[in-house]
Amino acid sequence: MATSDLLATLLSCAFFMALVAWISFRKSRGEVSTQDGYFLAGRGLNAVFIAGSMLLTNLSAEQLIGLNGSAYGFNMSSMAWEVTAAFATICMAFIFLPRYLAGAFSTLPAFLNNRFDDGVRRLSVILFMVGYGLVTIPSVLYAGSIAVLQLFDVPGLLGVSYSQALWMTIIAIGFTGSLYAVFGGLKAVAVSDTLNGAGLLLIGIAVPLLGLSALGEGSIREGLAIITSTDTQKLNAIGGPTDPTPFGTLFTGMVLANLFYWCTNQYVIQRTLAAKNLAEGQKGVLFTGFFKVLVPFLMMIPGVIAFHMYGPGLSSIDLAYPRLVRDVLPVYASGFFLAVLLGAVFSSFNSLLNSAATLFCLDVYAPLKKQPVDDRSMVRVAKLASVVIALFSFAIAPLLQYAPEGLWQLIRMFTGFYNIPVIAVVIVGLFTTRVPALGAKVAIVFHVIAYGLLRFVFDDAVTIHFLHVYAILFVIEVAIMLLFGWMRPRRETWTYQPRQLLDLTPWRFALPCAVTLMSCVVALYLLFSPVGLVGGFTTAFWPLLLLLVGGNIFIWTWQVYRQTQAGSSMA
Repeated sequence: MATSDLLATLLSCAFFMALVAWISFRKSRGEVSTQDGYFLAGRGLNAVFIAGSMLLTNLSAEQLIGLNGSAYGFNMSSMAWEVTAAFATICMAFIFLPRYLAGAFSTLPAFLNNRFDDGVRRLSVILFMVGYGLVTIPSVLYAGSIAVLQLFDVPGLLGVSYSQALWMTIIAIGFTGSLYAVFGGLKAVAVSDTLNGAGLLLIGIAVPLLGLSALGEGSIREGLAIITSTDTQKLNAIGGPTDPTPFGTLFTGMVLANLFYWCTNQYVIQRTLAAKNLAEGQKGVLFTGFFKVLVPFLMMIPGVIAFHMYGPGLSSIDLAYPRLVRDVLPVYASGFFLAVLLGAVFSSFNSLLNSAATLFCLDVYAPLKKQPVDDRSMVRVAKLASVVIALFSFAIAPLLQYAPEGLWQLIRMFTGFYNIPVIAVVIVGLFTTRVPALGAKVAIVFHVIAYGLLRFVFDDAVTIHFLHVYAILFVIEVAIMLLFGWMRPRRETWTYQPRQLLDLTPWRFALPCAVTLMSCVVALYLLFSPVGLVGGFTTAFWPLLLLLVGGNIFIWTWQVYRQTQAGSSMA
């Protein structure tokens, strides 16, 4: 990259980042002086900010690089991680969110304290804080820095070694991202996420279109014809046993992993807990599901295009997306792309930082105090905790380059220590009334020990897919809690006691919206399968698609009719 091009890239990147920061802090000004303002944006987020923040909290550099690399090296089977999240967002909208908002909970451990006892809350906080501090937050920093190093030759540009460039990039990204979480609270995080999400959507649309145009020698239609008529096995989302994501795992551990992530993971659900009412929360969660359905087109099709442009000869599958971006994105757009990429990394990092500080303050610091903590002191402690956690992550992140099995294997391995016991305890807590706290504690301890043995002692002997292991452990842990509920039930039946802080009227179009969302998931699997694009469309594809469309037209017509009738009766 020429010096003039580099300067233009950096200046345009700085401009876009400064614009996002200015808008974010203007929107959040005066709203971070109280606990609710700092941790939950004053419980005033609408659907747009909830959806934008949830989406960009989820999508980061690792998806851009990893999903496209998987499509380049294998096929579309890994899209399961993205599109099946739609089912989890529906569960969140209809099952989990109404109960969270009715109880006006600020954190998931607060709900567990209400349902079980303070011991279960402490165990869940330990699981979250250790997972966030040692793996999730450092890995977001590390993955984002790797993406920047791959897309822009930072060592060459600065004349430093790769290791030095990695340290410098991690600190620069982490410091900038920390400013949002430390000084702006959740409102600044949510606003910046939404603005960066709009930029990510533009880039996500532009790169595959430019890639198709380059593949088709100036014609997007010709490029599309090439990827849909040659080597169509790359478009297959029905993963086999040797693919990265076998199709059978969609119905076992993947369901549980997505339920944990979208329904119980503090740093994701925190923006839904900040909804101004249930209807806005449901809209935001369901809209997030629709964006997740778009991910295969935005973050996997470029990998397929890269395969057709470069063949299977790249030294690493993770180079597919960076190489395509460098080849097809105009120089004048590189600054905007860098700003969007950094924004995606900032989003995940500052969301994690804000949630970790929230957990520490509300579930560790406040319970240790004998008297209530005033808002000013709590916000001060939250800012200090954010700084300490950020500095700790700066030290841990560069060490991930020495992980013997790679970053993704490390994340997958350690996330398994806390995702399944959390979702198991929450589901049992929501749907039973006599299971005691002891059952939840035994299930959590059992999982940590059993999972540790399976991963580090019997790893060679246990050959089934790790997602199936998730499902097996989940069933055992639910059985343990139900057994305790039968043998040693609570003395008093747990009853849910709502706190009417918000309007809990559901969104009137939530049901048809959910039906359409699941129909989109089914349609995607029909499209990217041997029934659809793989080997050419079969005679069954169009009738099945029309059946889905017809079912949706019926559901929406029925819902509108019901609403009309209800309105007439009220009049």
